[in-house]
Amino acid sequence: MKESNAYIKTAPEPLASFLIYTESILGKSEKTVHEYFYDLRVFYRFIILQFYPETANDLEFREIPIDKITLEDLRRVDVQLVYSYIHFLNRELNNSAGTRARKIAALKAYFKYLSVKTQKLQENPLAELDSVKVEKRLPKYFSLEDSVALLNAVKDRNSIRDYCILTLFLNCGMRLSELVNINITDIREDKLTVIGKGDKERVIYLNDSCRAALERYLEVRNQMAPTASDKNALFLSERNRRISRRTVQYTVEKYVKKLGLDPHKYTTHKLRHTAATLMYQSGVDIRLLQEILGHQQLSTTEIYTHVDSKQLRAAVEMNPLAHIKPNSSQ
Repeated sequence: MKESNAYIKTAPEPLASFLIYTESILGKSEKTVHEYFYDLRVFYRFIILQFYPETANDLEFREIPIDKITLEDLRRVDVQLVYSYIHFLNRELNNSAGTRARKIAALKAYFKYLSVKTQKLQENPLAELDSVKVEKRLPKYFSLEDSVALLNAVKDRNSIRDYCILTLFLNCGMRLSELVNINITDIREDKLTVIGKGDKERVIYLNDSCRAALERYLEVRNQMAPTASDKNALFLSERNRRISRRTVQYTVEKYVKKLGLDPHKYTTHKLRHTAATLMYQSGVDIRLLQEILGHQQLSTTEIYTHVDSKQLRAAVEMNPLAHIKPNSSQ
């Protein structure tokens, strides 16, 4: 077992087996499995408060041990207890609707595993549990004008590298983790291979802007490569190491601030939103966009089918009655 997955060893059964099943059989990423562990640990602590309150005396909620929970305790869980749990997440932990929805989704997956996959439970008490309603919000993204301005704002000692990074984000819609993990060997002419969520591999085709930015950056990068600690890494830091996620985040923040925008709202992930939105608005089919972004579900991609105010205004202007004006006698 990976050292980074050592937390699984601390999880009681059958939680540990569920986490292993989720990663090994379902093929979920290590990050997703880690999130499942954290979310289900919250539920285990809540159960402790309900079933064994004396165990939690004088302890902060985050300090409550979960090793006392057994399969027999899980058999005592019913939908009413879960309703109380959702209320607890809202009132006591101040979790947002999105966070509550994620934790309930993890809980439903866990109880489905216990009842259907392993049959440790005779029935699933959460089978009919409604998901937490989450208000859909339009993703923030840079306009075309702001995207161009962002690229033009790149003036720094690492400007050639930074320009290349921003160009790949804005044209390819890749995730931060995908960008920092790109190797030289992943690039073949106009094709770039990236490893996305769940270790799923996909090919991204590079347009003229990406190829030009890469060609220019590789001239600089190849001069650094002989002394680099990771000679296969595409993007290198000033210390000649593979560039870190935080360095990329800081780089984006720096140029976002130059535009006078809030770097907390316009993050590296918003560059991915921007690429997706601009491609969709330019006529890219939603299913092609799904493949480009590496989304498993089409419903995930559909958040980019939103319309902006310019599109709404243009739609109204296209009405054949748009230019009919009242007569002077009316």
